[in-house]
Amino acid sequence: MEFLKQVLATLTGVLIAAVILFFGIMVFIGALVQQSTQTKTASVSANSVLYINLNHAVVEKTESNPFDELNIPIYGSERSIGLNDILARIKAAKTDDNIKGIYLNPSTVGVGFATLKAIRDALLDFKESKKFIVAYSEVYSQKAYYLASVADDVYLHPEGSVDFRGLSSSVVFLKDALDKLGIDMQVIKVGTYKSAVEPFMLNEMSPANREQVTSYLHSIYNNFLSDIASGRQVDKDSLRHIANEYLIRDADDALQYKFVDKKLYKDELLNELKLLIGIDEDKDIPAVSLLSYAGKKETGSAKDKVAVLYAYGDIVDGEGDGTNIGGDRISRELRKIRKDKDVKAVVLRVNSPGGSALASDVIWREVELTKQVKPIVVSMGDYAASGGYYISAAADSIFAESTTLTGSIGVFGIIPNFKGLLNNKLGVYVDGVSTGKYSSLMADPDRPLTAEERAIIQKEVDKVYTTFMERVANGRKITVAQVDSIGQGRVWTGEQAVQLGLVDKVGNLQQAITAAANKAELKDYKVVELPEKKDPFANLLSTSKDKIKNWMLEDEIGEYQRYLIDLKKVLTNTGIQARIPYTVEIY
Repeated sequence: MEFLKQVLATLTGVLIAAVILFFGIMVFIGALVQQSTQTKTASVSANSVLYINLNHAVVEKTESNPFDELNIPIYGSERSIGLNDILARIKAAKTDDNIKGIYLNPSTVGVGFATLKAIRDALLDFKESKKFIVAYSEVYSQKAYYLASVADDVYLHPEGSVDFRGLSSSVVFLKDALDKLGIDMQVIKVGTYKSAVEPFMLNEMSPANREQVTSYLHSIYNNFLSDIASGRQVDKDSLRHIANEYLIRDADDALQYKFVDKKLYKDELLNELKLLIGIDEDKDIPAVSLLSYAGKKETGSAKDKVAVLYAYGDIVDGEGDGTNIGGDRISRELRKIRKDKDVKAVVLRVNSPGGSALASDVIWREVELTKQVKPIVVSMGDYAASGGYYISAAADSIFAESTTLTGSIGVFGIIPNFKGLLNNKLGVYVDGVSTGKYSSLMADPDRPLTAEERAIIQKEVDKVYTTFMERVANGRKITVAQVDSIGQGRVWTGEQAVQLGLVDKVGNLQQAITAAANKAELKDYKVVELPEKKDPFANLLSTSKDKIKNWMLEDEIGEYQRYLIDLKKVLTNTGIQARIPYTVEIY
């Protein structure tokens, strides 16, 4: 027995030492990678081309990650870059004498339409320098082609294709699957259009949801066609006809309908680039990727600051974990900003489908208090809906992209009843003793709500909706009745929201920063981004577990992973939710 104890102790010691050694090596390698990356981005040779393909993850704000180049599963299998850095680097390239032009090489681009438009607008601004933009790909998805349409010349592989069929949005419904499992999703909501819960109640879209999706999808599509028409000098109605009839199926079709300028093989494309930068055919093209390019940092020496506070992800109670909006964490940042005398104005950058109504109200309060001290302007990304709109409503002014999804002023609660699963499928029963009539409310997993319990919860949901409407009415200077008429959980695009008075202007982040500075009467200022980047090694142990699980799940079931994650969020969310309908995917 003593021998076994010694063996187990030895094995345990070896295992612990191996784990410590593993993470120690990762930290060491990460430090080397970080150092080499910093060295690599320090210089750009003359006559360089900036290479952009966007085949990596695009997030709202770049976070420090020295493991980017190692493809370690715990940090994901692909590199990522923040939209903030994409825009900053394109802007820097505009005035960088060593950058002669951009080689745009997109195939599929996995970002929302507001993010896509922000990048496209940055490329349009780059063109004012009179430097070239050349686009080339073997296959263009619709989003990739939207981006490519800004280029001076668009090229396509002779056997390649352009996907151009119009936009679509679909929802996966789980009602029958849940019925078969014996799970009853008890829903209490306010809002005719509050369809976040529909996948758990129905097998198809409700008429109200179909109406709102049709409305915002066509609004996005109209902007999509308008920008391509402007970039390619093609009539918008012609584009609509081409998409409706699916007339572009190969490279010859793309050339015929003026979607591309030439069909080129890669070697021919490289020769075109060499002509543009003026080097011999036998020379290599000096190039730097967007991921590696640092550009010239605009640090500035001004004492006065405009703080850009990034709030992206689901809104959750407490601190959150950096990938979502923790009510306590973002509120604390706002308090710090409010007390910082050097910060003269604030831009709250919101990219969120919503979440906890309570956490949303916690953040709303800090926005309201900040507005009393210094100007605060909201800039909306792909989403600023439901809870995302809640935290925006108190701002002095709100900017959104034309294709931002916002509004969704409504709330809901879901209480799963596992009686059918536990009793009928698994033969598991729950019994207990309570001291009062409502002691076990939402505590017993194997019984439905009583009529009285449902009425209590409905009253609380109604109360939160009333508070939500009051916050919006006060912030936007309209009546509660007006808010209710455009609320009811309905989602709008930024363009529609301007017409409804929910948003002040269609504009990007930079325009919001300029507006905030003007409101503070600033002429000389510098922009600071918050929250500050965390030490990537500090969160290594705390984040590895979830990253490994998500990586393994994605490896097993691919794109269906997101539906299970959405279901998990619903089952684990606590309290009343102010959340956009499901996960909106537009293709």
